[in-house]
Order: sequence, then structure tokens, then C-alpha cells
Amino acid sequence: MPRRYKPAKRVPAPDPIFGDVEVAKFINRLMKRGKKSTAERILYSSLNILEQRVPNEKPLQVFQTALKKVTPLVEVKARRVGGSTYQVPVEVRPDRGSALASGWIIKFAGQRSGRTMDEKLAEELLAAYRGEGLSIKKKDDTHKMAEANKAFAHYRY
Repeated sequence: MPRRYKPAKRVPAPDPIFGDVEVAKFINRLMKRGKKSTAERILYSSLNILEQRVPNEKPLQVFQTALKKVTPLVEVKARRVGGSTYQVPVEVRPDRGSALASGWIIKFAGQRSGRTMDEKLAEELLAAYRGEGLSIKKKDDTHKMAEANKAFAHYRY
């Protein structure tokens, strides 16, 4: 990393169907081995499944609400002070929070039992939209860990 200047933040181009940058970032995180068209197909077909399961809401709205509900506000970082390591709670920046949330949703969708990744991702997004599921549990566990270690907040950097 350069010492004299901070490099510009790269923002991906909005996705072609919804015109949303968050959807484009989610597709990039979902992508494996450079197969972007496969990742796009998975996400768009899971959003179509969501459209059928939640008829009174738009699928993009369900997606954004689910992502917002999973986004953590605080996390713990290991900080070494005088030979011992403390778990120090720190606030999460918005871009890191959305990255964590989408990563958790993709991870726990992959662990679900189901037929295809489209259906598993739709189920996980729907569970997060309703405030349930493993990704919401992961966010709550992260918040509990930060709450339990708030005595070490003065070690923040």
C-alpha cells in the first residue's frame, strides 16, 4: 500500500437488470472461478423465486432488506497488548458490513439442504428478510461477542 496517497475506491458497474451497485457486488462475491454469467444466473433466478414467494414485494426490495438485516454494526478484532490478546469491539464501516453480510448469506445458503443453489439462496434471502436463518444468527452472535467484550473497548485503535 502506498505511503503518500490513498488509492481510489473501485466501484463496480451497476448490474444490467436492476441497475443496482449492491447487486453487482453481490454477484461478484457469489462468483467462483471467474464464472460471472453463472453467478448472475443464480442470483437472478433466486430473485425470480423470491418474486413468487413474496408477491406483494419487489424482489430487489426483499434482497436489500435482507442484506440490511444481516449487516453487523460491531465486530471484534484481536488486539495484542502486553503478551495477551484481547477481543476488542470495533464499529463496522458500511462497506465492510455489506461485504460481511453478503458473504454470510452466500456461505449459509451453500450449507442449506436443497436442490440447486438458486433455491438455497432464495431460501436464505427469504429467511433473512423475515429475521430468521443462520445469517441472522451469525450477526446476533457477532453482536453478543462484541457486547461481552465491551470492557476492552479502551484498547481500540
